[in-house]
Amino acid sequence: MKLFCVFLLFVSQLTFGQNSVVDLKDAGADSKGLVNCSPIINKIVAELSEQGGGEIYIPSGVYLSGPIELKSNITLNIGSGAVLKFSDDFDAYLPMIDSRWEGVRVRNFKSCIYSHNANNVTIKGRGLIDGNGKKWWDLWSRIREGEKTNTKWEAIFKKENAEMLKTNEYLQSMGSFLRPPLFMPYNCTNVRVEGVTFTNPPFWTLMPVFSENVTIDGITILNPGDSPNTDGIDPSSCRNVRISNSHISVGDDCIVIKSGRDADGRDANRPTENITISNCTMLNGHGGVVIGSEMSGSVRRVAISNCVFEGTDRGIRIKTMRGRGGVVEDVRVSNVIMHNMLREGVMINMHYHETPEEPVSDRTPAIRNVYLSNIRMTNANKGIAIYGLKERSAEQISFNDIQIDAKTGVTGDYASNIDMKNIRLSVSNGNAIEFNHSEKIQISDLTVYSLSADASVIKLDNCSDILVNNCFQPTELPVFIEGNQSVTNLFVINNILSGVDLLVEGDVPFLTEKGNIIKSDMEKNTQTAVKK
Repeated sequence: MKLFCVFLLFVSQLTFGQNSVVDLKDAGADSKGLVNCSPIINKIVAELSEQGGGEIYIPSGVYLSGPIELKSNITLNIGSGAVLKFSDDFDAYLPMIDSRWEGVRVRNFKSCIYSHNANNVTIKGRGLIDGNGKKWWDLWSRIREGEKTNTKWEAIFKKENAEMLKTNEYLQSMGSFLRPPLFMPYNCTNVRVEGVTFTNPPFWTLMPVFSENVTIDGITILNPGDSPNTDGIDPSSCRNVRISNSHISVGDDCIVIKSGRDADGRDANRPTENITISNCTMLNGHGGVVIGSEMSGSVRRVAISNCVFEGTDRGIRIKTMRGRGGVVEDVRVSNVIMHNMLREGVMINMHYHETPEEPVSDRTPAIRNVYLSNIRMTNANKGIAIYGLKERSAEQISFNDIQIDAKTGVTGDYASNIDMKNIRLSVSNGNAIEFNHSEKIQISDLTVYSLSADASVIKLDNCSDILVNNCFQPTELPVFIEGNQSVTNLFVINNILSGVDLLVEGDVPFLTEKGNIIKSDMEKNTQTAVKK
């Protein structure tokens, strides 16, 4: 019995050791932000790692640090009132390590916080992590403006990436001073970030790369609106990522899903799959939730729900271009409110940069099977834009229960298999819906509440196989559909258009119209009723 009790005591001590919590201030760190405490932090990480894991607790105060490596089974807990502020001494982020920069695998500066090949890594708490990025931004801007800085860091980058720089034109164009993200788990599993506020990253804020089972919950990201490329959350070639209950306001995209750039992304062949984004608010950024443009490894199965975007340039954006290759497919967006969109509420764009048409190959991207429902958009510059490629259309895109109040409405070019149901539009300039070089379009249950006097509800050019049915248009408008001889197989069926003067304007071959009621029909019915 005595021996058994001794054994239990040994086990309890071992368990306590493996789950111990170390207070950073008690370990001797300066809490006034005057002395770099990264040697103490990394020493604690190493000791905890040797015993199987544990937690570093950072209490109230300001703590200056260089890069921190979080190893397996380590938790970094930033307490309420604590500020973990990173050094802007670039030398502290050497030697360079394996990284990914805008979708290209490189050797680059260490991130402020990084993990490589780790499991069970957590950052949590109610405190603030400050990347102190201004010095990084300033040097980057000077280089991008053409200043020949020739710093030692550029020389180191060129040496570390000599082979890649021989062949990768994009890296050549970006120069040799590439800023690191604030937090980058690289090839990790079971990564969790919760509760913390992040600000001022040198580059992107949170960037999981080649990682699986990533949970980001209840965080806040606040980056200056004019800070360059300070994206919020950028999962790159990751699987099973859950982002929820977070507030983001940044200098670039709020949340953006990526999977590699061009040939290097296709060679890595690591798609981003199984992503959920829910219950988030996003202010001030180039896009609310974005996919691309670095999507060469493909992006599949993304669900976005219950989010609010206010004051972002765009709400939902999917962007790619010739040369990327890869596919974006199986994307679902639901229950989203957009207000004060500076550009498009929804943008699906395969022309992110203009490039010459080329034969379909592994360089040709694809966007397909995208479904958007229950979206409310107010005071937008433009409602929806879909731009495919001449050699490959954006296809299988559905809109259901969409309300849009915008300066301009819906535009599609090189789009195929587009389904629009239960659409409500108020537009101040131009046509409500306009498609060019598109096919297999179905528009049903459409109502336009306001439109400029000289515009049409629907305008078609070089389109085929269009069905417009079951629409209700009581507002006084001159023309419902405007077309020409380039439009074929137009079916206009069972529409009640009591405010419309003309059903179809233009010489449209193969026009089938049946069961439609326009203003003149209503007037006839009224006269008949009076005579009786």
